[in-house]
Amino acid sequence: MAKAPTKAPTTKPLTKSQIAAELAALSGLTKTAAVEILEFIAQLAYKNAKNTFTLPGLGKLVLVNRKARVGRNPATGATIQIAAKRVVKFRVAKAAKDAILGTK
Repeated sequence: MAKAPTKAPTTKPLTKSQIAAELAALSGLTKTAAVEILEFIAQLAYKNAKNTFTLPGLGKLVLVNRKARVGRNPATGATIQIAAKRVVKFRVAKAAKDAILGTK
């Protein structure tokens, strides 16, 4: 008889204050200074995403133009027209993928 697949233990994502605490411990900064650095990076990303914002070793934010397309309403099955729009995407860097997935 086959065993039922076991779920991986669920862990909570790091919060902003936990990331700031790690950054402060590593760099010798205060937690307040670490929070300011995180907020500065976020504001810099928001301001520069139009021109592609890269976080080295992690990935980059890019603006992508989506074409208009035909979709379906899942409840009724009716065909609807979806307008063209601009969306923000995050493209993960190869180094991050390799580190997270454990590949070479």
